[in-house]
Amino acid sequence: MARKATTKKSGAGAKPKKASAAKSGGSRSGKRRTGAKRGSSKGDAFIGLLQSPLVAELVAVAATAALASLAERGFAGSGGGKGKRAGKAVKDAGKAAAAAVGRRLSSELDEIKKAAKSAKGGAKA
Repeated sequence: MARKATTKKSGAGAKPKKASAAKSGGSRSGKRRTGAKRGSSKGDAFIGLLQSPLVAELVAVAATAALASLAERGFAGSGGGKGKRAGKAVKDAGKAAAAAVGRRLSSELDEIKKAAKSAKGGAKA
């Protein structure tokens, strides 16, 4: 609001600018709205992706694998420094989570390919 008050105080020069901006700004405002819609749709698509069941399942798979790896390392861990052992356990948990997500994604892709093949076969018949 402070900026609006400042532009009004600038004098009569601001009013003709508004009038000329209104005349020629119609196409500009349309372009701005289009740009805002594009950015909004990208953001909405990203949020939609994050809220998808597949992403939620991948996060759950990764967390489960990491927790299992940490539990296994905690119970079966060998000697060594406590800090080094914890760091190695976290590193192994990350590797296990990444491997589990990779396996899950590959199985999802295989299912998608099978469904696409069966859809093509059904469309031809």
